[in-house]
Amino acid sequence: MKVFFLVIMILHGLIHLMGFTKAFQFAELKALTQPISTTSGIFWLLTALLFILASILWISGQKSWWIFSAIAIILSQVLIIMYWKDAKAGTIANILLILPVLMAGMNTLPSAYQNRFREETAKRITGITAPSIITLSDIDSLPPLIQKYLIYTGSIGKPAVVNFEARMTGSMKRDLKSDWTNIEAHQTEFFNEPARLFYIQSSLFGIPFDGFHYMHGTTATMQIKVASLFQVVDAKGEKMDHSETVTLFNDMCLLAPATLIDRRIAWETLDDTHVKGTFTNRHITISAILTFNDKGELVNFKSNDRYLSADGKTYQSFPWSTPCGDYKDYNGRRLASRGEAIWHMPEGEFCYAKFKLEELMSNV
Repeated sequence: MKVFFLVIMILHGLIHLMGFTKAFQFAELKALTQPISTTSGIFWLLTALLFILASILWISGQKSWWIFSAIAIILSQVLIIMYWKDAKAGTIANILLILPVLMAGMNTLPSAYQNRFREETAKRITGITAPSIITLSDIDSLPPLIQKYLIYTGSIGKPAVVNFEARMTGSMKRDLKSDWTNIEAHQTEFFNEPARLFYIQSSLFGIPFDGFHYMHGTTATMQIKVASLFQVVDAKGEKMDHSETVTLFNDMCLLAPATLIDRRIAWETLDDTHVKGTFTNRHITISAILTFNDKGELVNFKSNDRYLSADGKTYQSFPWSTPCGDYKDYNGRRLASRGEAIWHMPEGEFCYAKFKLEELMSNV
């Protein structure tokens, strides 16, 4: 889709050179029947150059490209109206270009999800002190399965985890019958004063959308916008707070195992492969059952305390699990590189997300 808009912008810009050529009589253009003054010809040239400059800036990754494109679109449409008989078809190109230009402009605002994600992350990273080293004595009171998992993941002899930054790719679907949609996600998480920031980008039917999960303390929100313009989900409230607390605990187990020494977690051994963890964050208490294999790898996490909401208004309670595996090294810590998110509904399992952990850095 980006290539499509880029091609339109370049071709649309080049077509404006026809007005310049006609005005200065460099060539006979029978398609243009209306006379064009030299002053107008200069504006046709300026518009063409602005579109081409915007294209170059886009290709080179410069965020200012949309400003030049917006000016070009305005000038272009004014000229088209002035020479409507010959140039009216150019309106279609301008309409097609408006959406990506508006999106780019909206994404420069402080309220844009990606900017909120960066700002909230930056202010929490500032001032973090060096964490202490985790030793075997720090885990001797934990259930054997958790001890084995912490040793397996390389948490012993390394600093305790106070935060992490992760980048993931994968796919998601809206319901059982929907097709999979590719996604990219960027996540930061903080544990001393709990905060979870999760920014996701994707597109549906060629239209981009992004989402921002934000949890601070015990308060959580989930917001989604289409084309960076229209908010379609704004989830918040008590059930959202409980749901994100489950997700926070899930992240601790899968992405930051060293945090499982946290005193806010109460552990109960169920059998040789299962442990129940009860996590209390201020006034919210949730629990989950963790499943391990013989290697000591965590292979599943299941909780009954998370809620499904498609619109942020109605919530349904179903068991939620995140089977995971394919452990790999991430800067000296062995973590599951792949995982799924599944709702266990009466009509059957609904796997709505598949993630691949591309990068993770602890204690940023």
